[in-house]
Amino acid sequence: MREVSAFSPGHITGFFQICDEPEDLLLKGSRGAGVCLSKGIRTTVRLEPATRNSLEVKINGCPTAEAVVSEYVAKTMLSRARGNHRVLVEHRAEIPIGRGMGTSGAGALSLALALNDALDLDLSKEEVAQVAHIAEVECRTGLGTVISETYGGMEIRVKPGAPGVGEIVKVPLGGEYVVVYLPFGQISTRTILTNEFFRRRINELGGTFVNELLSKPEPEEFMRLSRSFAEHIGLITERVKAVLKEADEAGLPCSMPMFGEAAFSLLKRRDAEDLLEIFKRYQVPSTVSEAGEEVPGVILAEVDEQGVRLI
Repeated sequence: MREVSAFSPGHITGFFQICDEPEDLLLKGSRGAGVCLSKGIRTTVRLEPATRNSLEVKINGCPTAEAVVSEYVAKTMLSRARGNHRVLVEHRAEIPIGRGMGTSGAGALSLALALNDALDLDLSKEEVAQVAHIAEVECRTGLGTVISETYGGMEIRVKPGAPGVGEIVKVPLGGEYVVVYLPFGQISTRTILTNEFFRRRINELGGTFVNELLSKPEPEEFMRLSRSFAEHIGLITERVKAVLKEADEAGLPCSMPMFGEAAFSLLKRRDAEDLLEIFKRYQVPSTVSEAGEEVPGVILAEVDEQGVRLI
């Protein structure tokens, strides 16, 4: 049995523009901005020769039949391999699922990279990431997360599309910034991306804000625009509003991620402790989901500058 592991950072999107008009899936995507996290998804694949292809997926040790994006990636990669294989996939989530931290894209991306190595497919990093991007677009779980997680850092997505097609501008942070995150509940990306009202609200500001951030590519401007965008979209819940209000009173930049019922900030390390204290007053006690995933009360993460990689 061959075993390979890969890691993809999580990712928070502050604002974006939907760009899914092209028929070519590699051209579909988004323009926008966000930041990659030192916490993400670690994926291990174990495979052995078999008379026919088979796949089993576990998330945090629990078997699941609902990992549609992982199934899409695995089937695509297996279709390019020689022979048949029995494949066991183990996703280990260091961040909560479905709460705006890019877990779907990170799972797809880390799985594609691990299978590329395990199956000796010899695809480039961009070709591997394109498989994950197409899986996300087809399953309607994301548009720009994969290209962001491929390269890491704080990014501005200036041209939509998959890695190797779309373009990003990375904003140097110099290790001075961290991400603080307070998760509450889940918001379905698929539901938002297929809702005409929210699609219209998103595209009213998303593209304009990309251009504004390009003229002033700084974390503080990213947070200001993210907050304006979140308020414009209209998804901020009452408990998130309460957190944002107190953070505002303390002079700490804060917004809601796209998409999760949560509060987050990309801010200077020296200010993180003050925001952590505010977040802790509102945090929900750590729980374990049905998928065996621990949902922590508050998350503090470094900014991941490397992007997806074998480990």
